[in-house]
Amino acid sequence: MANRQKIEPIAYTLYLPMKTESIIISALTIFLLIAMHIYTFLYTPPSKEKSVRTILIQQGASFNTIARELEKEGVITDAGKFSLLAKFKRAITKIKAGEYEFTTTMPPTEVLDMMIEGQVKNYTLTIPEGYNIKEVAILLSNIDLIEKDEFITKATDTVFATSLGIDGSSVEGYLFPDTYRFTKGMGAEEVIRKMAQRFNQVYSEVSFKKPYGLKMSKRQIVTLASIIEKESGDGVERPLISAVFHNRMRKGMRLESDPTVIYGIKNFNGNLTRRHLLTKTPYNTYQIYGLPPGPIANPGRRSLEAAINPSADTYLYFVSKNNGSHNFSRTLQEHNRAVYLYQKKLNKNNKLASKS
Repeated sequence: MANRQKIEPIAYTLYLPMKTESIIISALTIFLLIAMHIYTFLYTPPSKEKSVRTILIQQGASFNTIARELEKEGVITDAGKFSLLAKFKRAITKIKAGEYEFTTTMPPTEVLDMMIEGQVKNYTLTIPEGYNIKEVAILLSNIDLIEKDEFITKATDTVFATSLGIDGSSVEGYLFPDTYRFTKGMGAEEVIRKMAQRFNQVYSEVSFKKPYGLKMSKRQIVTLASIIEKESGDGVERPLISAVFHNRMRKGMRLESDPTVIYGIKNFNGNLTRRHLLTKTPYNTYQIYGLPPGPIANPGRRSLEAAINPSADTYLYFVSKNNGSHNFSRTLQEHNRAVYLYQKKLNKNNKLASKS
């Protein structure tokens, strides 16, 4: 048998030309430098000193416009790199419009995540019971949320009111008094919808208590509730005031409510005169019978409940005691005595006291 010769493996050493090796090292160095530069940009805030920057991102604004505004305000240091970050995270179309409060100590990644999640600035606003459309509009205007005229125009738009299921020419009475959280960029329509939705929620709860024999429409109940709201200074008196109005309507008497007269006066100066009481308007319940054509303010829950469930008292009159409460009477004779005691005599004594 022939001897087999052992073949040793041949070892090859790959030698790269010096030029190629230098290119690779340079490329790796450049890559590492770029990576470090990007990392530094992504996770390093523009400043170590915290300063708040409030920025409104308009609906439909391009991302490049947004990035430039952020750079201009010192929220980020480089709009171009920030745009590349957004493209990498596929966030260009995910940005939520609204008003944001950024700080100069936030890294770009946090700024971008904030806009993706829509963490906009909230404005907390309390609408008091008994405010009307114009007064609500002033509150919104005072915090620069919505222009007063814009709100009033939308709130008195009959077509819009109908779209909300409201029977009337405006949303008066259906802007439920409550504490709300709004954001800049919300239009008048969105704000009104939010208030009207809250009203519907509360009214659905209150309406379960409506007596079977009460033949009043939703609009009539809201209208009466708004009058009760404007007449009542003391919360516990609401059912009593409601009883007076229910009793007067049942007997065919005029409601004779001052707040309704005031609501019907254009540019009321705060001084209700006899001439006002004698001037016939759709809201002057000294001249018309029954309820006015619609609410005169936005009533709260207690006034809605009182309108539906008046007390069983047979009172027909009430007069202010000038301390937030009222005196209630069943006859005109009793009422006239109360008027003299709490109004005429008191006014006379006050005039004498002011002269002494």
